[in-house]
Amino acid sequence: METKEFKYVDYLWKESEAEKLGDDQVALFLYRSNVLGADLRVTNYGGGNTSCKTMEKDPLSGEEREVLWVKGSGGDIGTLKRDGIAGLYVDKLHGLKNAYIGIEFEDEIVPLYYHCLHDLDSKAPSIDTPLHGLLPFKHIDHLHPDALIAVAAAKDSEAITKEIWGDKMGWVPWQRPGFDLALQLEKCLNDNPGIRGIVLGSHGLFTWGDTSYECYMNSLEVIEAASQYIADREGKDREVFGGTKMESLPESERKQQAALLSPVLRGLCSSEQKMIGHFTDDERVLQFVNSQDLSKLAPLGTSCPDHFLRTKIQPLVLELGANDDLTDPMAVKEKITPAFEQYRQEYATYYETCKRDNSPAMRDPNPVVILYPGVGMFTFAKNKQTARVASEFYLNAINVMRGAEAISEYTALPRQEAFDIEYWLLEEDKLKRMPPEKPLSRRVAIITGAGGGIGKAIADKLAEQGANVFLTDIEEERLIEANATYKRDISAFGLCNVANPDSVKEAFEAASLEFGGVDIVVHSAGLAISKPLEETTQKDWDLLQDVLVKGQFNMAQKGTAIMKTQGFGGDIINIASKNGLVAGKNNVGYGTAKAAQQHMTRLLAAEFGGDKIRVNTVNPDGVIVGSKIWEGAWAEGRAKAYGITVEELPAFYAKRNLMNEIIRPEDIANAVFALAAILDKSTGNTINVDGGMAEAFLR
Repeated sequence: METKEFKYVDYLWKESEAEKLGDDQVALFLYRSNVLGADLRVTNYGGGNTSCKTMEKDPLSGEEREVLWVKGSGGDIGTLKRDGIAGLYVDKLHGLKNAYIGIEFEDEIVPLYYHCLHDLDSKAPSIDTPLHGLLPFKHIDHLHPDALIAVAAAKDSEAITKEIWGDKMGWVPWQRPGFDLALQLEKCLNDNPGIRGIVLGSHGLFTWGDTSYECYMNSLEVIEAASQYIADREGKDREVFGGTKMESLPESERKQQAALLSPVLRGLCSSEQKMIGHFTDDERVLQFVNSQDLSKLAPLGTSCPDHFLRTKIQPLVLELGANDDLTDPMAVKEKITPAFEQYRQEYATYYETCKRDNSPAMRDPNPVVILYPGVGMFTFAKNKQTARVASEFYLNAINVMRGAEAISEYTALPRQEAFDIEYWLLEEDKLKRMPPEKPLSRRVAIITGAGGGIGKAIADKLAEQGANVFLTDIEEERLIEANATYKRDISAFGLCNVANPDSVKEAFEAASLEFGGVDIVVHSAGLAISKPLEETTQKDWDLLQDVLVKGQFNMAQKGTAIMKTQGFGGDIINIASKNGLVAGKNNVGYGTAKAAQQHMTRLLAAEFGGDKIRVNTVNPDGVIVGSKIWEGAWAEGRAKAYGITVEELPAFYAKRNLMNEIIRPEDIANAVFALAAILDKSTGNTINVDGGMAEAFLR
């Protein structure tokens, strides 16, 4: 098979891979889905759906009947697998016409999809199921390519469709997805036999083929034609987006501005519930936010329902100059707060104007997308993935606006249509089926010493419980290895020397840029030096004070500043030691530093209680297994102090506590989790994790 060259889409079909699937049409449809979803110019994450039809034996009658295999509700074609599709009898889907009594009642058809199932292990059928079922083709793609949506969202979309493809493409006006739209597609095909696809006004594209490969090629060719049509006109009669109104800051300055502003925006976006942030300064975003047409296009909102559902009715454009001073975050917050109040009020007006008798209650009125001319775009949502995907969808919307303006004039969904999508009862039901959030969802933790040992165990625990974790350490290789253990969007990392205030500042800026801010600061970075007083050098003393005490001070100083900016409190949890409470020989430098950590915790708890910032200590003892500090000289020093060998240390420490337990990094992590997620009325406290050391009891 000859590979075809495309300029505006990626040809990713590999015949060698397809041949392995033989004549398994379902497998070939899944393969097509995955290669289509791998190119975001073809369809965005979670958007669109694909299908195929096969002949299957009815388990009751033994007859061969046609079955539709289609992406189920909530999936993504780029990662679609067998367990993500639904299998329904085609004749039963056609039979739903007998139950259909009009567009006002079409949502009542959706529960009947389950009566059409052939495969009882099916994923829940999506609202788009009949759009595939009522068309007769063996393989069908419903995609949301930017170029096609630009055509679909143009003011004179139908005429442009005809200009590009002549009589080879059908066109149907905007209509909310559902059974009635399926009937309109069927009618369009019957009225225009021989067409290769259908453009859905303000929505997307349907294409098809007799085989999976023919369908794939048809989709690419149609998208390529639309892309070329736009490219031939872009910038010819008028500059893109009306030309440049302002210039972007240099990249390093953009990033710094974004990092300083992120906690301010996160706090304002979290007036109802905490949000996680994402930032991008993609060149296409900058072209839009810096343009003359920003003020005209941004308030219109998006057109494609998939875009709109993830980006809200419209973005908030910041009335800040790229060169504005952001060094005083509270002053910036005061300056832009009125814009957020206005946005919330306008959203409430939109809701009250458009709501119906059975509409769900108004949702969070805060913006999802925030545009900062000269700097870039911020998005805020319940987790990092959702925030990132919202950013990608709004970038799709920017591409659509650029394309539509190049060939005609961009049009958005009417406000009532947009509302009916956003507050669709079927979408509300989908939201209600979402799994409950984990205890630390919507929170961001920065952990020092997270390249291994106790720090990594803490990061693991917090991530497992829903937090986004930002790992810091002084060893880059360890950080890279540690970060690689997490799924995408859960973690990020940065080098940090906790004794250096500038390094700490950079780490917090990186965490804020990545996730929008910080809620939990865990100072776990540490080392231990065990020597008698006469052998303890000034270098030993300074190193312990720098890492343990000054490091804790630096982390707390920067962390509390961000937490106060956000305005919803937070947690600082310091990993100290039993040695800060119990006097022992050959331990003057380490024990003194740990005692300083413990008292600093109490002092900061007293200072920041009014800001709802809780400051607590976890005191481990004898964490030998998996702990970095027990490598080398420290272990030798402690063994010498107790008159035993290094090999005897684990058993020695286990036997000396009341419970005779070996203490592991995971045990320390559990204490941190308890303080961050459960003990929300505790501050200035110490949790000993030592198996019970009577001499370390606080009272």
